[in-house]
Amino acid sequence: MPRQVDHEERRRRIAEAVCALADSSGLEGVTLRDVATRAGVSMGAVQRCFRTKQEMLVFALDHVGERVTERVTAQVNERAQPRTASGTGPTGSALEHVLGEVALVDEARRTEARVWLAFVAQAAVTPELATVLRDRYAGLHPLLVRLLRESRPTAPAPHGGGAPHADRDPHQAAHTLLALADGLTTHVLIGHLTPQAALELLNAQIDAFTQAGPMAAGPREVAP
Repeated sequence: MPRQVDHEERRRRIAEAVCALADSSGLEGVTLRDVATRAGVSMGAVQRCFRTKQEMLVFALDHVGERVTERVTAQVNERAQPRTASGTGPTGSALEHVLGEVALVDEARRTEARVWLAFVAQAAVTPELATVLRDRYAGLHPLLVRLLRESRPTAPAPHGGGAPHADRDPHQAAHTLLALADGLTTHVLIGHLTPQAALELLNAQIDAFTQAGPMAAGPREVAP
């Protein structure tokens, strides 16, 4: 009997082919035929999985975003575990590691960073892709706010002491750190910064927010 095709597995395989093509030559010239060849499937198989090229690109971008989200969740869960009696355990704050995953600056993430930026460039002229990106960033925001609040006490700073109030608003800080992490991806890819320098800049900014004074406890939000 013919082997039953796993529809979702085939969609993921096609998404990986899209990402491979985006890494090698960008997204503008990608065709369904290119993707079928790269995925090792027929044109008909691609068209049965995705009605249009746009639908295929949206799925591929969401596929990449989901991988980042899974790693972010793993970092948070790992750092929620207590250290052992011998003092061993995960090092570095959850905030540092989460933003490091977003920045994609280490060598192991270089391919993924190129793919992500190819999608970002295409999203500037493709509303459907822009929507996926906005949703991904919006999904990270509450987590960053929570980690920022957990990093500092919520009691008011002493009169006349500490940093300006804006520096202690976790919503504004979350927007700033996310934008910085995203921008560092580009600076590393073009060789303007080394991965180590980028992480040092990112961690210095995290320290500036978390050590400047208590984080505001209220629900204040800053429009993106």
